[in-house]
Amino acid sequence: MAEVSESEQLLFGGPLRYDTGWSQHSDAFLELNFRAMVRRLPGLLTSSFGLAWQADRNAARIVLVAEVGRGFAQAVGLLAVNSALGRLIGGGEIEDRLREAVPALVVMAVVMLVGALLRAASTYATGRLEPKVERVATELYLERAAAVELAAIEDHAFHKLLDTAQYGASSARRMIAYSSRVVNAMISLIAAAGVLTVLHPALLPLLATMTLPSAWSALTNARRRYESFHTWVQHARAGHLISGLLTEPAAAPEIRVHGVGPFLLRHFRAMSETAEAEQARLARLAARTGLIAAAWTGLATVATYATLGGLLLAGAMALAVAGTAVIAIRTGSASLDSLVLEINALHEEALFVGDLKRLYVEAAERAIPVGGEPLPQEPREIRFENVGFSYPGESTRPALDDVTLTLPLGRIVALVGENGSGKTTLVKLLAGLYLPDRGRILWDDVDAAGADRHQLAERIAMVAQDFKRWPFTARVNVAVGRSAAPLTEERLAEAVAAAGAEEVVADLPRGLDTLLAREFNGGHELSGGQWQRLGIARAAYRRGRILIVDEPTAALDARAELEVFDKIRALASAGQTVVLITHRLASVRHADLVHVLDQGRLVESGSPDELLAGGGLYAELYALQAEQFTTRLPTQKAG
Repeated sequence: MAEVSESEQLLFGGPLRYDTGWSQHSDAFLELNFRAMVRRLPGLLTSSFGLAWQADRNAARIVLVAEVGRGFAQAVGLLAVNSALGRLIGGGEIEDRLREAVPALVVMAVVMLVGALLRAASTYATGRLEPKVERVATELYLERAAAVELAAIEDHAFHKLLDTAQYGASSARRMIAYSSRVVNAMISLIAAAGVLTVLHPALLPLLATMTLPSAWSALTNARRRYESFHTWVQHARAGHLISGLLTEPAAAPEIRVHGVGPFLLRHFRAMSETAEAEQARLARLAARTGLIAAAWTGLATVATYATLGGLLLAGAMALAVAGTAVIAIRTGSASLDSLVLEINALHEEALFVGDLKRLYVEAAERAIPVGGEPLPQEPREIRFENVGFSYPGESTRPALDDVTLTLPLGRIVALVGENGSGKTTLVKLLAGLYLPDRGRILWDDVDAAGADRHQLAERIAMVAQDFKRWPFTARVNVAVGRSAAPLTEERLAEAVAAAGAEEVVADLPRGLDTLLAREFNGGHELSGGQWQRLGIARAAYRRGRILIVDEPTAALDARAELEVFDKIRALASAGQTVVLITHRLASVRHADLVHVLDQGRLVESGSPDELLAGGGLYAELYALQAEQFTTRLPTQKAG
């Protein structure tokens, strides 16, 4: 493995290279040999044709018929060349020889015309097929990636598979062209080999010997490229990340004020130079391998033509037959060379398609389960019983530790505590984004771990602290809260009103049809407070029975904050359950129940008045915040 660069160590904390020695792809490297390629060829062609058939059946038929037809046309053309040479080099008057060769020459002309027409048909159908195959494969990739558990997306090993599998769709596209050329080369080779076998059996093994060096060279380089790709895929993603930051609108102000541009550019250059060194290593090895293969091919070519010359001198072969043999050797050598290279390319692309198929399998194993025990129609409460949860690979202290609490439905329940106390983790467990490592989450008496997860998600609406600001119109940013529901103006208006976002929408140049992405033509940018209003409108549009709001007023001024909490209280009075996370303890005075968390453990529960009177952590934090508003600055003396 190459030495870790200073940029990798500083920016990312260590090497961005995967050790493929333990990788699940290591077996794929071992399969890159000629025997394995020949053994797997029928499966590769079947797989490629299956992708094409799934994408466009008519185009798949055209490609198959055209390529088979081209192969047979080339075979007929080679036989016609043999016939024409035999007539032209034979005995007799030149006029007679020309007249006898005319039928063969006509066949050659017809074969060339038919071959051109078939090539055009194959090109047209392949051009139709390739983008469709890529789209179908990409859709399957995205569909399965979007359906996995949140823990899978956050797992670096699964994300590495996502990184490599994304190239499988483009590889599937290229497999179509390679497969068509493989079929064509196979039929051409069979024709040339048949002619050589008839002319003299010794010529066929010599033909194969001429092509083996290029096969070895291609396979060796393919193995190196594939192994290098898997080793360096995370490094490449990091380089793209740095370059993207230099043009990202969100980072642009700080880049300019703090002068971060030269810093990022310097490390982009360093990362690129590290990657370039790996490409130089591959090029150096490829050049050496190519020289060895070229020397081997030269020796085999000399031996082949020496054998042909010996047969002529010994009188074992007529001059006309020798001429046909030369053409057949050149045609067969070109076909065999093409076949090996195309099979190698097909096999190499199939390895990346294999990554895509592995993703399909692993994503299915890690998908959010479908079905399960139905949740109660009108549950009275949700209970956390001795719930524990830890994030994989993080600190030894669990995010939640033996938490037991109740969330009565139809009320406002506040979760408070200092940063890192476990509030956000708790609501993610409540929403079914994670499953607890220990304990149970009960909807009345139904364990959420065995419940219908999709039914659970249907009941949840969430305004996360870092909710997604979609680069689409304001209309979509609201309606994406329930994208499967019919998009109606009435429902949009109700959601906007419920969030108090009427003024935000009214100020937009095109109202709800305003694009909220400044990097596009006609795009508009919102302030943090305006975005927060739209985020609340999105949750209101969803109409979930349980509304989770994480720091809903963090970007709002005091007046807007009061309005938002009035809206939240109105939702609760209408029967909706509100689970509120906030650091502003004065904002939870209207909560029915407050749970106080500290370092992943529940330390207090009760109404705001009860907790204030109890003198515990809640009262301490409340007093600290209140002190900020009651402490006066020293009065300056008049000068």
